[in-house]
Amino acid sequence: MIPLKLYRSLVLLFALLAIVSIATAQQKIIRGIAQDSQSEERIPFASVSFKNTTVGKLTDSSGTFSFYLNDWPSDTLEITCVGYQPYRYMLDKRKDTINITLNMERGTFNEGASVKVKVNKRLLVWRKIVQHKPENDRYRFNNFSYELYNKLELDLKNINFQKFGKFKPLKPISDLINSNIDTAEGIKYLPTFLTETLSDYYYQKKPLKRREIIKAANISGVQNESVLKLLGGMDQVINVYNNFIPVFDKQFVSPISDNGDYYYNYRVVDTQLISNQRFFHLVFTPRRQGGDTFEGDCWVHVGTFAIQRMNLRVGKAANINFLENLSMIQEYKMLNDSTWFLSKDKFVVDLSPVGKDRPGFIARKTTTYRKVIVNDTSVINEVSKNKIMEEIITLPKANEKSKEFWTDVRHEPLTKTESGIIKMIDTLTNAPVFQKFTRTMAFIGTGYKDIGNYQIGPGFNWMTSNGWEGFRVRFDVATNKHFNKKFKFHTYLAYGFGDKKLKGMGEVFFLPFKSPRTYLYASYTNDLDWGQNYYGEVSQDNVFALAIRKTGIPIKNLKINEKRFEFFNETLPWMSNLITVTHKTTLPLRNLLPVDSFPITGQGKPFTNFEVALRIRFAYLERFLESHFYRTSLGSGYPIGEIYLSHGFAGIFKSSYKYTKLSASVSDYVNVPPLGNISWMVYAGKTFGTLPYILLDIAPGNELYYYNKYAFNMMNRWEFIHDKYAGINIEHNIGNGIFRLFPKLRLRQFWTAKTLWGSLSPANKALNFKQGHNFQSLDGNTYLELGTGIDNIFHVFRVDFVWRVLPSSVARVNDKNFGIFGSFRVAF
Repeated sequence: MIPLKLYRSLVLLFALLAIVSIATAQQKIIRGIAQDSQSEERIPFASVSFKNTTVGKLTDSSGTFSFYLNDWPSDTLEITCVGYQPYRYMLDKRKDTINITLNMERGTFNEGASVKVKVNKRLLVWRKIVQHKPENDRYRFNNFSYELYNKLELDLKNINFQKFGKFKPLKPISDLINSNIDTAEGIKYLPTFLTETLSDYYYQKKPLKRREIIKAANISGVQNESVLKLLGGMDQVINVYNNFIPVFDKQFVSPISDNGDYYYNYRVVDTQLISNQRFFHLVFTPRRQGGDTFEGDCWVHVGTFAIQRMNLRVGKAANINFLENLSMIQEYKMLNDSTWFLSKDKFVVDLSPVGKDRPGFIARKTTTYRKVIVNDTSVINEVSKNKIMEEIITLPKANEKSKEFWTDVRHEPLTKTESGIIKMIDTLTNAPVFQKFTRTMAFIGTGYKDIGNYQIGPGFNWMTSNGWEGFRVRFDVATNKHFNKKFKFHTYLAYGFGDKKLKGMGEVFFLPFKSPRTYLYASYTNDLDWGQNYYGEVSQDNVFALAIRKTGIPIKNLKINEKRFEFFNETLPWMSNLITVTHKTTLPLRNLLPVDSFPITGQGKPFTNFEVALRIRFAYLERFLESHFYRTSLGSGYPIGEIYLSHGFAGIFKSSYKYTKLSASVSDYVNVPPLGNISWMVYAGKTFGTLPYILLDIAPGNELYYYNKYAFNMMNRWEFIHDKYAGINIEHNIGNGIFRLFPKLRLRQFWTAKTLWGSLSPANKALNFKQGHNFQSLDGNTYLELGTGIDNIFHVFRVDFVWRVLPSSVARVNDKNFGIFGSFRVAF
């Protein structure tokens, strides 16, 4: 028999359990996360409330919220936050527990929110931030280091492969991609690239040194070490404490710039207590639309006035091509009571090159910083290993780490979507049908096509026409990296149906070492001379040149027979040497002085020279994008200089001329925010010797209506010849300029100036200035072209208006001193 007291206790216990059970059964629970629909970053302190009730709260500092209720106060949950469109979520009142993720779309920072305004100090807070910048910028430390984790994802968006697959030849690739497609934020996208890098980064202020050791790399979609180095931490240049922040090739004004009040309106909309620390919530919007400014908000620590979190957005009104949305987020953490240091970067950009809701790109880059050390001798010891100011070291087998390794070292785990990207990319890139598709698209875009161990192209040169050859056909074939890892062979044959002559060229390239870069090159050419060709410009030997040649200008043709050998070596990371040995015979064909105008005494052959040349190039911290054999310069933050010395020897392989040439140039590209950027080049040269015109210095002219950045566009080829010259080229891209008054047009303004001084010795004048031919010399006078124009027409076209200002005393071909030129180029 149970004692009465124990019995009453059991009855009470069961009653309490029943009450709790009933209460639990009736309780309504909703948990959620508020996040940015584009960047997927959590939104702290957003207002969450039930519509038409007084029940509500703020999301916490990590963007989460929860309600525990006896009943649903209403059927609609409302979420508002400064800078976002109001969000309404319809509840399913039949459910007792709801877990949701709220993807909030961008709005405007001029809209209000349901958060009460407790502080309204506006410019005072901004001024305090600016005043304390020297104390909060991480570059105030003498040195620092950290472990850096970088993650970059690139996706194709708005891909409708059902329609794509209706074209029968493309149906196999459509079926393959649709079977591997994923969905995020309601937008169909195809992951094309995912990379992770883990590195140790070291910085020293005085003397300035930077060092990065890439410990691990996980790349899906691309296998290129030069790309890997660019994705490390050395190019992490975003610093909100700077006056300007780079966005693609532009410099945007930071909202905490020293002159920020000229560009931004500010509001303090709230204060919050986070981890017992008080923060202001500062919102900023551009004073003028269409400028290089952001909109966004930041959380500012009360006391130190350091930035705890900065959200920067660039909208469609900004003068950036193809941009739908762009977000940059930086977060900072306290190292101690008063020291803040960067803890996270996130950069998300949505590009639509062919219009909204059309195929485009979404790129997401996340960088986190751990194991931060400041002002420590370990940093000094590490950077002392540098041979130059800046070094990037990739450890052996960095890209061969296991899945288990990455699971352990990631600063934050991959999302479910990211985890599937690696497998998805491997599936696509290893599928034969996809490989065939990418090869076809590469041929359409570049003109080159790989067939097994060989390559054909460029297709743009297969058919063209000119006044000497008539209709011309040409076909190229080369080996690729699958034929041999160190040797590349290339040859072409061309035939003119007018002159009925076969021409051609053969070359071999040998690359024994990539670092330091060393190569040997040999070629033989027997073809017409197509003049001075520059990277990115239209040459004469091109199908596009047919429609854009100037009229009324005599066409000059030369034929060359050239044997050439080159040896290149990077002596130092910032200096390279190129030795060239050339044997060349030139034959003027039309509208130039013929060979018999220059008789030769002795055993030599007219217009034949043997030359040995040395070029020394100085390019400190120059960056490159490398393919297997070749590389393309991405420029340097410092001026680039070149010195060129050559000597001609008479009597070698029937060469007829002895001479010496010396030239030098310095060029640079400089950002001058907020006034755009300036590119400039200064050059000079001198030739010692009495020589025919083909061996003198020919001023670079342009006989096409396509603008040439490197030539004098109102000057014709072979118009001016010199044995001594100097010049300056300047181009200033202003940005919006006067078109700021018409921001919807998104046009851009620029101006150019090109000047040349030259002279020709009396001996060279006597040899080359013959009756019936119109060679000229500036004779110490100034040649000057000035230009301006409109850039970014329909995002890709540019129109230049160019005036030939000086010299007025020198005759002009066709008596023209003004020209209009077109060109196209893709830029942000």
